[in-house]
Amino acid sequence: MENFHVLFLSVFFSFSLFHGGIARAVKSQGGSEEWGYVQVRPKAHMFWWLYRSPYRVEQPSKPWPIILWLQGGPGSSGVGIGNFEEIGPLDTYMNPRNSTWLKKADLLFVDNPVGTGYSFVEDPELLVKTEDEAATDLTTLLMELFNSNESLQKSPLFIFAESYGGKFGVTSGVSILKAIEAGKLKLKLGGVALGNTWISPEDFVVSWGPLLNDVSRIDNNALEKSNSLAKKISQQLKDGQYAEATNTWIQLMSFIEANSNTVDFYNFLKDLEPEHLTASPFANGIFAVNRHSRYQKKYSRYLSSLRVFLGRDRPDLVRLMNGVIKKKLKIIPANVSWGVNSADVSSHMVSEFMKPRIAGVDELLSKGINVTVYNGQLDVACATKGAEAWVSKLKWEGLQDFLSKERTPLYCKDDEATKGFIRTYKNLQFYWILGAGHLVPIGQPCVALNMAGAITQSPAAEDF
Repeated sequence: MENFHVLFLSVFFSFSLFHGGIARAVKSQGGSEEWGYVQVRPKAHMFWWLYRSPYRVEQPSKPWPIILWLQGGPGSSGVGIGNFEEIGPLDTYMNPRNSTWLKKADLLFVDNPVGTGYSFVEDPELLVKTEDEAATDLTTLLMELFNSNESLQKSPLFIFAESYGGKFGVTSGVSILKAIEAGKLKLKLGGVALGNTWISPEDFVVSWGPLLNDVSRIDNNALEKSNSLAKKISQQLKDGQYAEATNTWIQLMSFIEANSNTVDFYNFLKDLEPEHLTASPFANGIFAVNRHSRYQKKYSRYLSSLRVFLGRDRPDLVRLMNGVIKKKLKIIPANVSWGVNSADVSSHMVSEFMKPRIAGVDELLSKGINVTVYNGQLDVACATKGAEAWVSKLKWEGLQDFLSKERTPLYCKDDEATKGFIRTYKNLQFYWILGAGHLVPIGQPCVALNMAGAITQSPAAEDF
């Protein structure tokens, strides 16, 4: 890990600025890290950052895997959040992370879609409007990285997607498979893992009232009202009224927040910190202009609450990414400012927000791709109740056998406490992670690390 502890590494440029498919790429001294831009479309530039594991184990029967991490939002930065807050080699203090997923795989972080994090477009009209468009861009990036690199081609790629990123993970998985089948992409897709993901918005909003009532965060009166709003959302989705459903979703979140005394949607054992509560952004009739501001504020507040939980003096991620990290990377344009979540990306994708992606999961399963669903027990936004509900709607032929299987308990090292459960049948797995909220690697780092090793069949994997 000492190689990763040195922040400022000597680098060399392997491609000229904005010329050809890969705009520019940089490799650290010794080759432990690479990063760069791919021009996925004219004037649309996607940033990637690859870490090669110092824990790599050579085993002929089990190739060393690569994990592609996709963040949520839409418009949240995996290069920042997933990397420095969750699974990368360094934390926000620039100290080595003991639970880094590099212990099980190489890590590829991508700021997806374009406009997120360090990724950028030269014209706002080039921002994507659909998840399929985002998947096409990501597939183009992978073509540039893998097709001319035989070393990368030897490692199976596993997509790990969190929160809204799960919808990107499913659409990208399908897009990647089609590109492989067409001979356009040289890689092996090992599997897709969906962590607390927004795959079926209807099933999640229906779960909110019963869950919070069961844990005494709302009473029966509030349960009745929340169920009524959830039913309204279901009907709007049935009628194809996705923008209207988003508006009702905002109303439901606001109602629950008010009637639970500001429950944290990403961990129902917590309250939102008073200093992070703000006036409603959709008051006075302005919510129709900026439908996603509520979600963005909640996501930012959650990250802030994590820093309070992990230490009140924890460095600010925005300052870190626009300061020492930007200086290290050297190739980020001066006019590109890193942010936790891009309002422009979110607003361009507003029509996609409430659409389900269950059919895409079915398509992956039917083609033999390993699909893993994992959920933190304490999450509300993408609650386990909702995840179980959408999984039960799969048309996959093995579903009934999967549902009939008993769960196996999970432990970590010498700790005898139950950390979770797993159910598996053929190429579908479901992990119930106890004591974790929306961001499982933060809530249960040990079990999350072991899970990543098991999913990727890493040569360095440990048994639970």
